[in-house]
Amino acid sequence: MISTWLAAALTRRNLHYGWVMVAVTFLTGLISAGAVGAPGVFIVPLQQEFGWSTAEISSALSIRFILFGLMAPFAAALMNRYGLRNVTLAGQLIIAVGLIASVAMTELWQLVLLWGIAVGIGTGLTALVLGATVAARWFVHRRGLVVGILTASVATGQLVFLPLLAMLTERYGWRAALLLLCAALGVAACAVVLAMRDRPADLGLRPYGDHGSEPLPLPPPANAPIMAAALGALRDAAKTRVFWILFATFFICGASTNGLIQVHLIPLCADFGIPQVQAAGLLAAMGVLDFFGTIFSGWLSDRYDNRWLLFWYYGLRGLSLLFLPFSDFSFYGLSLFALFYGLDWIATVPPTVRLTAQTFGAERAGLVFGWIFAGHQLGAATAAFGAGLSRTLLLSYLPAFFAAGALCLIAAAIVLTIARHPKPAAT
Repeated sequence: MISTWLAAALTRRNLHYGWVMVAVTFLTGLISAGAVGAPGVFIVPLQQEFGWSTAEISSALSIRFILFGLMAPFAAALMNRYGLRNVTLAGQLIIAVGLIASVAMTELWQLVLLWGIAVGIGTGLTALVLGATVAARWFVHRRGLVVGILTASVATGQLVFLPLLAMLTERYGWRAALLLLCAALGVAACAVVLAMRDRPADLGLRPYGDHGSEPLPLPPPANAPIMAAALGALRDAAKTRVFWILFATFFICGASTNGLIQVHLIPLCADFGIPQVQAAGLLAAMGVLDFFGTIFSGWLSDRYDNRWLLFWYYGLRGLSLLFLPFSDFSFYGLSLFALFYGLDWIATVPPTVRLTAQTFGAERAGLVFGWIFAGHQLGAATAAFGAGLSRTLLLSYLPAFFAAGALCLIAAAIVLTIARHPKPAAT
């Protein structure tokens, strides 16, 4: 296989194959992020062609986000049972089938089935859990940096694909943009087939940074049913205090990012007379800052106490959200908000993954982090609904932003209650 030849060639040059895994996983995450964000570009064209309302289209997109989060722990169980490559290919195939079939859709239920259920399940199989599993299995040193790089692929995917898809949609229609995304999925699938392997031992290697001389222990057999493996990991993790702290703080993370800023920042700005294009540019700027902030967070998480990193990330995010209503929504005020908020948008992921791996072990890290990530998406859904309710009943988004800022300060405080060196959980 090409991977065997490539691993031998890299070893002769003192390079570890784990970095090839990072590259392939980054490409997969980048294109999956494009698939997650792409339907937002097509809302107006779908309204114009089919006459569907925004609420009807949003129902499909909300199903996609829920499945995207809830699939995570089961995706980790599937990876343990059937391997990274097989599960990743299955996810890419499901996404591609859903997108290609949607070219011919004419009814709303088809949109829900294809963009809601199919794309939700497919992207859920290749979500952050894939990156967390790769980092836990293939790296001992630089694990935090790897998680930062792979998490940053989410921001990169949106930055690369969304402007391009918007341009193609405007010039050639939304179907042409979909076909481009499917072609990109094909490229990623080829890379997965050729280069992705499950564990370093498959290539006769040890994880990066593992200089031991003893034979690596065989991974525990993953013969349990998928549902039992996922729920068993939740049952065991739920007995530990660390899990509930990480679950709660990641719930707050989702509530203060995807559910609030990503969904409601543009309409909030519109309430203060800021044009939609300018508000979208603010989100793009935060995406750029997030790319560098998350990678830097991964670098920091390899060197410093992850509890204190999370304390500062949540604390600064909370202060930035509390500051936003007092920024007068001026150019300088919004720029200051974008700087502090953008740099730690998803910078919380590398320290959270490292704490998960330290507590629950490399083999179960993906399963447990899957449940923690499900908490993130539940928080996002709660904030998306709550902020919309605030705007409808109180005619203002500001109470939701104040609440999110206060929750972030609470998260900053409770994360310090984790022991400095958490004891490995019993399995």
